[in-house]
Amino acid sequence: MPKMKTNSGAKKRYSLTGTGKIKRKHAYKSHILTKKSKKRKRNLGYFTTVSKADQDNARLLLAMK
Repeated sequence: MPKMKTNSGAKKRYSLTGTGKIKRKHAYKSHILTKKSKKRKRNLGYFTTVSKADQDNARLLLAMK
């Protein structure tokens, strides 16, 4: 059976933490930033982990299963 390919869009958007969790960036940080508060924009800049409901799909796209 051939190797499973990693989804090229997913490999640009996700990365792994040391403990094996999947990191992602927040949405809504690319344009129309004037109406968003400083605090909101600052918090959108940080990374977060993929939610439990989406983890299985993200792992499939990253060919980790």
